[in-house]
Amino acid sequence: MRLNLNLLRMFHAVVERQSFSRAAEALFVTQSAVSKGIRELEAQLGLPLIDRPGSPRGARGVRLTDDGHALYQHARGIFAMERVALEEVRDRVELRRGHLRIGASTTVAAYWLADAVSRYVRAYPQIAFELRVGNTGEIARAIQDGGLDAAFVEGRVDAPGIEVTPWCDDPLRIVAAASSPLVRRRTLRADLLAQEVWLLRERGSGTRQAADEWLTALGVEPAATVEIGSNEAIAQAVAAGAGVAVLPAVVVADLVAVGRVSALKLPRDSRRLRPLYRLELRNRPHPPALAAFLECVAVAVG
Repeated sequence: MRLNLNLLRMFHAVVERQSFSRAAEALFVTQSAVSKGIRELEAQLGLPLIDRPGSPRGARGVRLTDDGHALYQHARGIFAMERVALEEVRDRVELRRGHLRIGASTTVAAYWLADAVSRYVRAYPQIAFELRVGNTGEIARAIQDGGLDAAFVEGRVDAPGIEVTPWCDDPLRIVAAASSPLVRRRTLRADLLAQEVWLLRERGSGTRQAADEWLTALGVEPAATVEIGSNEAIAQAVAAGAGVAVLPAVVVADLVAVGRVSALKLPRDSRRLRPLYRLELRNRPHPPALAAFLECVAVAVG
């Protein structure tokens, strides 16, 4: 046996309004359709639910049988739950309730999303907002696992089920301490650069991926490398004279401004833009909370 919810809704409306005609008006159908629906429900269940005209009536106009009364109690619960569900959905659509989980690689979180996050949490304080930070590989895996609604990363991602969309360009620089002899050289050959200690992010980082690609393009094979798990830590190490590095321009801007770090003048490819990417599960529609955040991101990056 299956319970037809459309017919149950008619039955519930008749009892709530104590009238077949008022139930029909509320449901935007004819009174005859309501009467037919109640009879059909009774036939499906094999139970009389409402005493028909000619039977003794109570003061409220519609008299239920014992079986009808029992079914009505369940119908009240079902449609009360429906109202609660619709109210919550409405709140989520209107951004009065919800949870948004955004992922970001380290540099993107620190330098590119801060303004967007600030705009979002001020505009939608009732949305529970979570920003998870990790390297590009970690964030991509979290997207695949369904733990994030969207993510913004530095490195390219080629993983099943993930849709990758460029959303911003990030200028890169090869930098050294301002006191380094490399800064004063007009020509920097690949063999000279190869002799330097290169400070690199860990594998899986978008900055590491970009650095490896740029060094390959320049024909530089570093004789010595040091891995450091933070762009900021690399920038400070460069300023202290520990080596040279490929870093986003936004990371070293303050150190360049105060004269502690300088961008090297290369014979070619001295300035490079890398795209930043947005990651989402493929074919997944944007919930309202995410759509609103993407608007904040668009405004923040101009």
